[in-house]
Parts: sequence; C-alpha cells; structure tokens
Amino acid sequence: MASSTLSYNSLNPSMAAFSRTHFSIPMYKELSVDNISPYKQRKKLVPVKATVAEAPPSVSKPTQSVAENGGDRIPKKKKLRVLVAGGGIGGLVFALAAKRKGFEVVVFEKDLSAIRGEGQYRGPIQIQSNALAALEAIDFNVAEEVMRVGCITGDRINGLVDGISGSWYIKFDTFTPAVERGLPVTRVISRMALQEILARAVGEDVIMNASNVVDFVDHGNKVTVELENGQKYDGDLLVGADGIWSKVRKKLFGQTEATYSGYTCYTGIADFVPADIESVGYRVFLGHKQYFVSSDVGAGKMQWYAFHQEPAGGVDIPNGKKERLLKIFEGWCDNVIDLIIATEEEAILRRDIYDRTPTLTWGKGRVTLLGDSIHAMQPNMGQGGCMAIEDGYQLAWELDNAWQRSIKSGSPINIDSSLKSYEKERRLRVAIIHGMARMAALMASTYKAYLGVGLGPLEFLTKFRIPHPGRVGGRFFIDKVMPLMLNWVLGGNSSKLEGRPLCCRLSDKASDQLHTWFEDDDALERTINGEWILLPCGDEPDLSKPICLSQDEMKPCIIGSMHQEDYQGSSITIPLPQVSQTHARINYKDGAFFLTDLRSQHGTWITDNEGRRYKVPPNYPARVRPSDVIEFGSDKASYRVKVARTAPRVSGKGGTEILEETSSEIHIAPDSGAKQILGMSAVDPMMEHDDIDKHIPKSKAGGMRSKVGPTKGSEGWGLCEVKWLGHKNDGREGPYTYINEGWGHMIIFTVAMKKARGGKRS
Repeated sequence: MASSTLSYNSLNPSMAAFSRTHFSIPMYKELSVDNISPYKQRKKLVPVKATVAEAPPSVSKPTQSVAENGGDRIPKKKKLRVLVAGGGIGGLVFALAAKRKGFEVVVFEKDLSAIRGEGQYRGPIQIQSNALAALEAIDFNVAEEVMRVGCITGDRINGLVDGISGSWYIKFDTFTPAVERGLPVTRVISRMALQEILARAVGEDVIMNASNVVDFVDHGNKVTVELENGQKYDGDLLVGADGIWSKVRKKLFGQTEATYSGYTCYTGIADFVPADIESVGYRVFLGHKQYFVSSDVGAGKMQWYAFHQEPAGGVDIPNGKKERLLKIFEGWCDNVIDLIIATEEEAILRRDIYDRTPTLTWGKGRVTLLGDSIHAMQPNMGQGGCMAIEDGYQLAWELDNAWQRSIKSGSPINIDSSLKSYEKERRLRVAIIHGMARMAALMASTYKAYLGVGLGPLEFLTKFRIPHPGRVGGRFFIDKVMPLMLNWVLGGNSSKLEGRPLCCRLSDKASDQLHTWFEDDDALERTINGEWILLPCGDEPDLSKPICLSQDEMKPCIIGSMHQEDYQGSSITIPLPQVSQTHARINYKDGAFFLTDLRSQHGTWITDNEGRRYKVPPNYPARVRPSDVIEFGSDKASYRVKVARTAPRVSGKGGTEILEETSSEIHIAPDSGAKQILGMSAVDPMMEHDDIDKHIPKSKAGGMRSKVGPTKGSEGWGLCEVKWLGHKNDGREGPYTYINEGWGHMIIFTVAMKKARGGKRS
C-alpha cells in the first residue's frame, strides 16, 4: 500500500504569499498557546507524523467495498459504509461525527493541502459559538484542541462602524448569548490548523488523498463512486461535501450557476497590532458600494477583507492590488488604511464572491449534500463554515437514529428516510442565515452616513452633515433586532445537541468593563494602548516634525511660538505669527488627552473625525480624540492626532519593567508627508544603541545614517527624534522613538533601549 506523509510541511502551501501568514500550530503533541496573543511566551513544539493512505487497507480493487476503520474511542462497528466526497472542513467534520457514531467512513479528497480551491483566499476562519458547541457534541477533545489553538474574539467589542470616520454605528454582544447558554465563546482559527486537527482526528486510514470524485451511480441498495483516475468504490450512501462547484450536486440536479454577489473581495493578513486590540475583536467598516472587515486572528496578526461592487472577472495589473485598494478606500479611517499598507503586496489575494440559494431538496435516494455544495453563503455573517459543521452533526445523528430504530425493529436501515429527515431539520435554519448573510452585504454596502452620498450632482449636500434617514432608521432597527438575531444564530441550535456538557470555560472570560464599553464610547476609547502622536498636516515646511504626547499626568505639553525654559513638562515651539507665545496646553488625565487654549490671540480649533470644526473655549479643556485635526491659530499649524501601538510593559525581577515582543514601525506615504500614517511592522525591541543605526536605511542618494546615543538629561531613557544627520530630545521619559526619513518616505519606530551601565531596563 502506497502512502504519503501528512505532516505540517505536506499541508503547508507552497505560495510564498500565504506561507508568511499561516499559523504554525497544527500536527503537534503539545499546542503552543492557550490563547494566541502577540505577547505570550510559547511552549516548545514537538512534531508528530501521521500518514494518509491513498486507499483504505482492504479496498484493493475497483468496486470493492470500503473496509472498516481503526482508531480509538470508536463504538462497536455498524454495518453501514459512508462515502464522503470532499475533505474540506464540512466533509471532515461529518466524517468525524459518523466515525464517532461507529460507522465505516471513507473520505475522497483531491488535495488535502488546506489551500485547495477557495481555501487560499480565505485565510483564518471564524468558528462561532453554535459551531463550537456542535464540535463539542461530536468530539469534545477535538473541540478543546480547536479552542486552545484559536484566538478568542467573542470576549471583546465587535460590530459596525462608519468607514470614513471610524465612529461606532452598532456594537454586537456575542459574549452574553454564549455564556448564558453554557456555550463556548467565538474563536478565529487558521483554516490550515483547523483542517489538520480534523484530519488527524478522522484518521489516516479514512482519508484517501489525491482522489477526486467525478461521477456516481445510485443503485438503490448501494452507491458507486468513480474517481478521476477511473477507480470505483461502493458504499451504502454518498455525502457530497465538495464545495460550491460540487460535482455531486451537478450530477444530482444538473448544471446550475452560482449567484454572483456583485462584489469582488480582496483579502490579506497583516503583521499589525491595533492600539485597541484589548477591547475590539472585529469591525465591519460601512460605506457606499464598498465595505471593509477586520479581525484579530492572534499571534500579532490582523485579517481583513475589502469588498467592492463591480462586475465579475476583473483582473489587477501586476503588483497593483495595494495601489488599487488605496484608491478605492481613499479618505477612509486609519483602521482601514493602516491594514492595507501593512500587508505585503504578494499576500493580497482577490476573488469574486458567489453563493448558492439553498433549495428545498438537498439530495435524492442515497445521495445528499452538505455545506457549500448545497448552501454556499456570502462571508458577511461568518456562518458558512459554521453551518457546514452543524450539517455534519445533524446528518450523523440522523443516520445513527435510523440505525437504532432498525435494530429495535429488526428491519433494514431506511437510509433514504434518514437523509430526508436531515434535510427537513436543516433547511429552514440554513435558509434564514443564508438570507441574513445577503442582507448583511446589502446593508454594509448601501450605508450612507449623510444626505447626498451617492446622489451625483447632489453630493454637495454632504458638506452640511445632515444624517441620512436610512442611517438613523437602520440604527434603530438593528439595535432592536440584533440581540434577538444573535441569540438565535449563536444559541438557537444548542438545544438539539446531545452529548455535550452545559458549562462555561474559565478561559472564556471577558473584561469586567465589557458591558460598560457597549454603553459608553468614551470608556471604550480610554482602553486604547499606544503612543499618541500629532502629525503635521499643514503645508508649512518648518513644521515637519511630529509631536509625541506624554502620558505622564505631571508633565503636560505647552505649545507656543517661544520655548518655555522652566516648564516642568515638554515645550513645543511653532514659529508662526498666528501662534501666541503660550498658545495652548495638552495634558493627560484618566486615560485621555485634553486640549486647553491659553487665551491665544487667534484661537485653537478642532475638527473631529466626522468633519465638524469648532473653536476650543479659552481656559476650558476639550477632549482630544484619535483622528482629530488641531489648528493652533492657523491651518498652517495644523496637526492630526494618531495613535500607534507600542509593546506593553510587564513586571520583571526586582520590580524592573521590560518590554516584551515587538514595538511598532509606522510608514508615512511620500506624497502626503506626515499627513497620514499608512502602516505598521515589527522592529526588534531590545537592541543596543549602536545596533539601532543598522536598522536605519540609507537614502537613495547614499546619505549617511544617523548615529544614535543616549539622550542628555534623561535617566537612561528619552524620546529621541532622529533625522538623517542629527537627533533631538523633547525630554519625555519612555522608549526611544526615532523618526527617520529615507527612500522618499518617513519612518517612525519605537525601540526599547538599555540604560547606562549598571542601570535598569524599562
């Protein structure tokens, strides 16, 4: 018997673009993390090898029956042979469920590489509470492994935001519906990791790799499948789980076209940690004829999807995806732009979005369909894979129930009837969720914040900021309906699951402030953890240096036209006639920044993220928020507020604080100066002074690198702004932040620096 090794490398995609973004988790005895986090220590991994047989041991000749399977935790064998076309997530989950019920199973898969078909475009997959509960009912240990490897997103704020302003529209509570019913909290997991966990649990003697089902014959008392290589195998029933372009479906019902959604989708995974990662799991950014989705997937990575309304079949110019996306989403909030720029061009993939309208009939005779082959969904609800998992549980349960009835009655098992019962149990729930996914896409792409959006010659109305009636009515409707919908989607199937305990995991905990965050945007904003920076956005050449704000309540920042020598905080000089000597003060208190105008002659102005401009009252502190634009006396002295993620500090020996993992690098586009930060990537946080110089690139003209050293006046630490041939200290304690201009763009990055000899590190 020929066999092939099913190890991590054998399932790893060969594409360089995807290999940069996978999670190297599966096929190990000891999994590396409990909750994937960008700052968690990892355990040592021990590889395990398994094999996938090209054919089950006792099936040696065409048309012979599939033999019994080995494996642990399997009940007494039942004389029923189940053939499964397709070894994707739906097919493997059903195979596992049928195997645990004691049935003989064989899975035919043309390519068990986890990136077959659409897999390479989809990256990580969201497994919501309803699907995790179904997995627990099928195999509790497998479910535990999936939850251990996955990244929890359901314990944080999720929801809809305005794509341009970034303001919250509706927040989703996926945590409460789960814990109230004793269900696991929603996770995101690498699609490859999930498939490998399932393949290992199903067993190497069950999966026939490189076996593509192209035809079948239902004889009434058995089903014969034919593979692409001409081999034939018999079984008692056939389950088509071969995806949206299913060959089994085509043979059952004839050629039917999938439905184009009207949207093409770009997707990617970025090495990026947002400043609000502790409080926000995923967001859907709403827009007109386009929308954007981002989700934390753990390990310091973010997954995103960009949807744009256009005809199917479009093709991008070579290396042109990122550039096109930046044009499509020009003017959108930092959360969107940051992710696009932080993603490598070769890691951005594109596909047109199709679905299939579920039908009343899912099969005929001894053949039925499962998952995408019968009800492929748009990805807007995150329920496509979840419905396939529920299908797998229900189908295995119906077959087992039919078997038990046949034992009691002494009559042969009625397979046709059990398959019809499976369809009856599933089709209504699936049809409703399928419709919800279509409605979610429609709502996300027809969202209009203000009156005049999308009205052509009436677009000028948008400058009056009149809320669009649909936005107001939609918010009211969604606010009332969403809790009911989430309760039903996440928990509506749990009462039908047998064999799982009603319990909540200690690991599935949310912050004590979660409910406060749902009600209070201000409290949610205060959870942001990062460096607050004022980026110059005027056209004054002398004002090209960003201003880093101190989060020390005792050291406020004074802005004026003259340097304040004896001031205890930092003094920022803006040498313009419209700026008073002591123009304004910015101070930090209770997790927020406040701007106070010090009775300046020309005033201080703030333009918020929705375009509203107002004057700051003299001697009255005004709240400063991310994306605000602040004008000190003139638009020439205007700065945009940006928050960039920094590595958190943790307690070390002897009270010393150290930085873990990585810090942040921020790229600013060459054509926009410091107007807009466009991305972030990792930098080694624990390098010596001299080593930092190696990470500062030379200019195209061959300019010399800057030499970096300790900052005078600081206690081993300081904020150091480094241009090509110099550096300047603004007196703030904390990590060194360098600003480097090279290759036609500006780079800001924060690194941890060792203190002078004998000192501590922070």
